[in-house]
Amino acid sequence: MGILYFIGLDIHKKVIAYCIKTEDGHLVETGKIDASRNSLDEWVDRLPGPWIGAMEATIFTGWIYDYLAPHAVGLKVAHPEMLKAITAAKKKNDRDDAEKITDLLRVKLLSECYMLPTEIRELRRVLRYRTHVVQTAVRMQNKMSGLLMEVGAGYNKKRLHGKKYFHNLLETFDDIPESVKELLKLSRAGYEMFHTAQKHLTKALRTNPLIQERVRRLMTIQGVGEVTALTWVLEIGDPMRFPSVRKAVSYCGLCSAQCESAGKEKRGPISKKRNKHLQTTLVEAAKIAPRWNTQLAAIHERELKKGNRNRATLAVARKMVAYMMAVDKTKADFLVPEEHAVA
Repeated sequence: MGILYFIGLDIHKKVIAYCIKTEDGHLVETGKIDASRNSLDEWVDRLPGPWIGAMEATIFTGWIYDYLAPHAVGLKVAHPEMLKAITAAKKKNDRDDAEKITDLLRVKLLSECYMLPTEIRELRRVLRYRTHVVQTAVRMQNKMSGLLMEVGAGYNKKRLHGKKYFHNLLETFDDIPESVKELLKLSRAGYEMFHTAQKHLTKALRTNPLIQERVRRLMTIQGVGEVTALTWVLEIGDPMRFPSVRKAVSYCGLCSAQCESAGKEKRGPISKKRNKHLQTTLVEAAKIAPRWNTQLAAIHERELKKGNRNRATLAVARKMVAYMMAVDKTKADFLVPEEHAVA
C-alpha cells in the first residue's frame, strides 16, 4: 500500500481544521478548509496518499463522516467525553486539537464512538423530531390550562383537550375577554396540528420496511409499546455491539456511576453519561409497564417493599432492557419464561 497517512479533523460549523501525519509522527501538513462539500472535494483530491481519519462527535459530524468515508481507508469518530479526558491541556486551539486527534489515532489510543448506519441515523432524526413535536403539543395543552386559570374560568382538566368538549366550553364563556378566547383557539389549533404531525411521523417510522419486523418483535413483550420499541431500535442500532445486558443497561443510563478506591466502593445517583433519549423513554415506559406485564409487576412490587418507588421503576426498566436485548439478539418473538407461565 505504501505510506499510510493519519488525519485528525477538528470540526466546526463553518470550518474544519486538519492535521496530516505519517505513522512515525512526521508532520506533513496542517490547515483549515471550509465546512462544505465543494471544499472537501478539493481537499480530498490533493491528499498525498491513502489515509485513515478521525474526528470528534459533534452535531456536524454525521454528514461529514458520510461524505468522507468512501475516500478513506478507515474513518473513526472519537468519543467526546473520553477525548476531553485524554487531551486536556492548558493551550487549546483548532490546530492543536486536530493534531492531538491525529496523534491519538496514530498510536491507537483513540476512544472510538459507535456510528449508526446512515439509513438508521436518518430514521433516528425523524424519531427525535417527533419527540420535539410531542413536547410542543404538550406545551400547547398546558398553555390552554394556564389561560383559563388566569381568568378564573372553570373547566374539567381531564376533558379539556377533547375537541367536542373544548368547543362546547368556549360557547359557555360569556364573561372572559375576547382576547383570551382567541388565544385559546390559537393554542387549540397549534395542539391539533402538532398532534396530527406526530401521528404521521410515528406511522411512517412504524411502517418503514428497514425496521418494521424488528419493532413488531419487540412489541411482543407485554409493556413495550410502539414508541418504546422505535426508540430502542433507532437509538441502539446493532444490539450485538453490547456483549452483555449490563453494558446495555449502562448505555441507557439505568445504573449509577462506579467510584472505587482503596477497596471501598461508593455509588451515587444514576449516571448522566448515557443516551438521554433512551433513558427518558425507558423510565416513562417502566412506570406503566407493570400494568400490562405480570413479571414486571412482580419486580416492581418486590422493589417497592424496600421503600423506594424510583428504585422500583429503575428495576423494571432494567428488566425491560434484558427482555429487549434477548428478543433483538435471538430475532424471535418474546416468550414468557416457563416458571412465570405456570404461575
